[in-house]
Amino acid sequence: MTGAAGGIGAAIVRHLRAAGVNVAVADRDVTGIEADAHLPGNLMDGTYADDLPRAAFEALGGLDIVVNNAGMITRGKVTQTTDDDWNLSLGVNVDAPFRVCRAAIPIMADRGGGAIVNVASCWGARPGRSHAVYCVTKAAIASLTQCMGMDHAHQNIRVNAVCPNEVNTPMLRTGFAMRGFDPDTAVAELGKTVPLGRIAEPEDIAEVVVFLASHAARYMCGSLVEVNGGKSVG
Repeated sequence: MTGAAGGIGAAIVRHLRAAGVNVAVADRDVTGIEADAHLPGNLMDGTYADDLPRAAFEALGGLDIVVNNAGMITRGKVTQTTDDDWNLSLGVNVDAPFRVCRAAIPIMADRGGGAIVNVASCWGARPGRSHAVYCVTKAAIASLTQCMGMDHAHQNIRVNAVCPNEVNTPMLRTGFAMRGFDPDTAVAELGKTVPLGRIAEPEDIAEVVVFLASHAARYMCGSLVEVNGGKSVG
C-alpha cells in the first residue's frame, strides 16, 4: 500500500485490515499508521520503488494485493509549471506506480495471480482548467492501468483503477488554505456542485478500492471506476 499516510491512503489501510488483509504500508512517514509492516521511504527514489513489492512480500509472507495511492497535485497552466513541478508530479504520480507494478507483477504471477488497484482521477479522462500537469499524470496512470489489465489478465492478475473526483482530504484542504480560502467554507461550497450534495469522504473511495481488490470484482480487469457523486468533470 503506497501513499498510506493521511486521507484516502489511511482509509484504505483501515478498510483492508477490517476485511482481514495483512497490510504493509509505504510512505515518507508511516508513523501512527496501524499496519502489519511499515516500509518508509521516498517514492522519488527509483530503487526504493523497485524494491517495495519484494520488501512487502518478505515482510508479510506473500503479496496478493497492491494499491498505488500516492499522488500529488500541481496546479497552474503549463506556462506556470517549473521543471521541478513537472519532475515531481511525474515521479510520484506515474513513475513510482509504474515501478511498483513492474516489480509486483512477476511476484504475483508466481503465486497464481493477484489484484492491483491504482488511484487515478476523474480528471485523467477529461481536461481540467489550470491543472494541466495533474491531468496528464492521471491520464497516464489510467492508460497504464488499462494496458496492464489487458497484458496480464492471462496471469490472473487483475489491474483496475478507482477514479475519484474531489475528496475531503488534507491535500485538498491545504490547497484551499494556500489560495487564501477557509477550507471548511470551500469544502461546503464545493459540495453544492455535486448532485449527491457533498464531495467524497476518504471512506467513499476506500470501500471501492477494497471492492476492486476483492473476489467480488473477480471479472473486472482494466476498468476505470469513477466515484464522483454524479458530478461530471469539465
